[in-house]
Amino acid sequence: MTTAIASSSPPVRGEPATGNEAVLRLNDVARSFGEVRALDGVSFDLRPGELLALLGPNGAGKTTLVRAIAGRVRLDRGTIEAFGKTLNGGGREQLGVVPQEIALYPLLTARENLEVFARLHGVAPAEVAKRAIWALEWTGLGERSREMVRNFSGGMKRRLNIACGVLHQPRIVLLDEPTVGVDPQSRERIYEMLDVLRRQGASLLLTTHHLEEAEARCDRIVILDHGRVKASGTLAELVEQTVGGRRTVALTLAAPIAPPAGLNANGAANILRAEVADVGLELAELLRRVQAAGGRVEDVEVRRHGLHSVFLHLTGKELRE
Repeated sequence: MTTAIASSSPPVRGEPATGNEAVLRLNDVARSFGEVRALDGVSFDLRPGELLALLGPNGAGKTTLVRAIAGRVRLDRGTIEAFGKTLNGGGREQLGVVPQEIALYPLLTARENLEVFARLHGVAPAEVAKRAIWALEWTGLGERSREMVRNFSGGMKRRLNIACGVLHQPRIVLLDEPTVGVDPQSRERIYEMLDVLRRQGASLLLTTHHLEEAEARCDRIVILDHGRVKASGTLAELVEQTVGGRRTVALTLAAPIAPPAGLNANGAANILRAEVADVGLELAELLRRVQAAGGRVEDVEVRRHGLHSVFLHLTGKELRE
C-alpha cells in the first residue's frame, strides 16, 4: 500500500522567496587544511525553490563546502550569504542540514528522536508534538513511531534523518548524500519528500554520486573538482559547454564485419558505433555503408550525451579514493 506524502503543516518558515534572486550565494569561498586546498575560490548561487545538485569525485570538496555553509568550517577567504545577509558565525536559523552520516539516537523511538531534534532546533514547546506528527506522516513512519530506531531499515533511517533536519522549518536545506545506500523504493520516497519541501517554498542544495538522479531530478548542476567549480548550469547547458550536442549511433549487426569508414567496433564485435551531428542527415549514409560492406543491421540505437559524459569530460576517468 502506498502512503500519501503529507503536505499539511508546511515545513517552511516565513514567506517563500520568489523570482530569480539568490537565496544562498557563495563568493570566492576558500579553505585549506595544511597543504590541501579543499576549497579554492568556489562561487555559485542557489535560487528560490530550486533543487541544485553539487557533484564531484571523492575529495572534490563537496562535504567541506556543505560544512562551511552550515558554519562547521571556518573560511580562509570568501563570503557566504543567505537572503542577502552574510553568514558570519550566526544567522543560520533558516538553514537545515541533513548530514551524510545517520545522526539519530538508536535507542530512542522515531517520535522521541523527532521531539528531541525539534527542541534542539529551537522549536517552541507548544509546537513540538505537532511537528513530530507532521514528520511521521511525511516520512511514512507513522505506524512505526513507537519503535526504536535501531530496528529501522537503512531507508527508514534516511527518511527520519531528513525529517530531523527540517523540523525548524528552514527555507534552505543542505542535503549531503541523502540517498546513499538505500533501495530504489526508498530513494523514490525520499525524492517525493523533497518535492513537498520545494512546493512549500524551500530551496535545496544536494550532493550525490548518483548522476542519473541529478540528471533526472535537479534543476541545475554544479560540478566541483579539486575545490573549484568546473562548470554549472542546466543539463542542456553543461552538455553544450562540454561534449556538445552530438549523438552516438550504435548499430547491432547479425554478424561482425570490418568497420566501414566513419564507424568503429569498440566493445562488442557485432556492434558498430559512430558520432553524428545530425541523425536525420547522417544515419542513412551509415546504414548504406554497412550494407555495402556486407553487414545486416538488426537494431539501431541513438543516444545523446548525458551527465555521465559531461562529468567524465570535466573530471577525468582517473579513480579517486
